[in-house]
Amino acid sequence: MSNQEQGGPKTAGASTIAPAKGKLGVMVVGLGAVATTFIAGVEAVRRGIAKPIGSLTQMGTVRLGKRTDNNSPKIKDFVPIADLNDIVFTGWDIFEDNVYESAAHAKVLDKDLIEQLKPFLETIKPMPAVFDQYYVKRLHGTHVKKGKNKRDLADQLIADIQAFKKTVDRVVMIWCGSTEIFIEATAVHQSIEAFEKGLETDDIGIAPSQIYAYAALVESVPFANGAPNLTVDVPAMVELSKKNSAPICGKDFKTGQTFMKTVLAPAFKARLLGVSGWYSTNILGNRDGEVLDDPESFKTKEESKLGSLDYIFQPELYPDLYKDIFHKVRINYYPPRGDNKEGWDNIDIFGWLGYPMQIKVDFLCRDSILAAPIALDLVLFLDLARRTPSLKSIGIQEWLSFYLKSPQTRAGLYPEHDLFIQSMKLKNTLRHIMGEDLITHLGLEYYD
Repeated sequence: MSNQEQGGPKTAGASTIAPAKGKLGVMVVGLGAVATTFIAGVEAVRRGIAKPIGSLTQMGTVRLGKRTDNNSPKIKDFVPIADLNDIVFTGWDIFEDNVYESAAHAKVLDKDLIEQLKPFLETIKPMPAVFDQYYVKRLHGTHVKKGKNKRDLADQLIADIQAFKKTVDRVVMIWCGSTEIFIEATAVHQSIEAFEKGLETDDIGIAPSQIYAYAALVESVPFANGAPNLTVDVPAMVELSKKNSAPICGKDFKTGQTFMKTVLAPAFKARLLGVSGWYSTNILGNRDGEVLDDPESFKTKEESKLGSLDYIFQPELYPDLYKDIFHKVRINYYPPRGDNKEGWDNIDIFGWLGYPMQIKVDFLCRDSILAAPIALDLVLFLDLARRTPSLKSIGIQEWLSFYLKSPQTRAGLYPEHDLFIQSMKLKNTLRHIMGEDLITHLGLEYYD
C-alpha cells in the first residue's frame, strides 16, 4: 500500500509524548449528579468492585495494520494515558455538601455502593464556587466566592488551581455544572485583551463558566465542557488555548437523545432515505432538568441539540431528501423521574417513490451513567493531548468530537457529527501520534 493510502509514513511521534508520570489532578466544576457518578465510579473501578462500562480509554481497542494481522491492543495499553490509580479529584460547588452527601442526594447510584465508597467520597469537599444567579435562574448558591469584580473572581480560581498544582503533577479541568442562559459572542470575546478588560468591567457577556475556562487556560490547564454553555467557543479562549498549550474540545456531553441521532441519521443518509420530520421530547427530574425548565437555559441546550442533523444530512447537497425537514426538541422537568431521563423520538421518513414511513424511539436512559465515562475519557485524552507535542498547541482537539453534542472546529470548518466518522477520526489520531499507519480503507492493496 502507498504512503498516501496509509495516511503517510510512520513518524517518531510516540517517542516524543511525555509519559504519564505521577498524579493527574482533576478539577471538577459542579459536584452534582454527573460529577459524583464520575468520581464514585472511578473509585469503584479502582477497588475492583465494578467495570468501567462505556469508557473507550479503559475498555476500547484500536486495530493496528490489516484485519488479518489480529493486532488490536487496548487503547490504554497503546497510548500513554494516566492510570486510574493516579487520578486525584477536587472541585468547586455552590453547595457545601461533600461528594458522599451530594451522591446520596443525587440518587443515581445504589445506596450500598455509595456506602462502600463513603470513606473516600467524604474526603472530597468542594471549594466555594464562582456563581451568579443571573446565568442560572433556578439555582440558589450558598457556597460561593465573593469578589469586587469578575477579574477578582478569576484570580481566586487561579489561586485555587495553583494551590492544587502543588499537590499533583498535572491538572485537567472539566465543567460538570449546570446549563447557563443563552449567550452569544460579542466584542468582549474577540481577543484575550478584550476579555480581560471585560473581567475588570464585569461585562455581562462573561458567564461563570468562562471565568473558570479563563482561569484554567491561563494556568495551561486543559478544559473540557460538559454543558452547552458558550464558554470556550469564542476567539479569545481559542487564542488562549493555543498560546498556553492548554487543549480544548467543544461542549455538551453526547449522552442520550443526541447520541441516538448521530447513530440513526448517518444510517438514513447512507441509504439515501429522506426525512420530513424529527420530533424529540424528554422528561428529566434531576437538578439539570430543573435548570432546563427555565426558558433561557433551555435555549442554550436547544441550540446544542438541534445542530447535529443539519451537519449530518447536508440538505444543500441532498435537497430532495432533507431540505424541508421539520426538527423540534423539547425538555420537560418531571421530578418523579429523577436522573432516569426518558427521551422519545418520532421520525417521519420517506423512501422509494416518496412513500412515507415512521420510526419511534423510546430511550429510557440514565443520564449520569452515560455521562460519567465520557467525563473520564475526556479528562484522560486531554491530559494525553497536553503531553503530545503535535497536539498540545493546536488548541481545539477536533478528534474528541466523538464525545460532544457540539464539537468545536477551527474557523471556516464545519463540525463532524456522524458518530462513526468521529470514532474513526479519534482512533486515527491515536495511531498518528503513536507513529502507526492510519486506517483509511482505500485501495485494493488493503485487502491483500
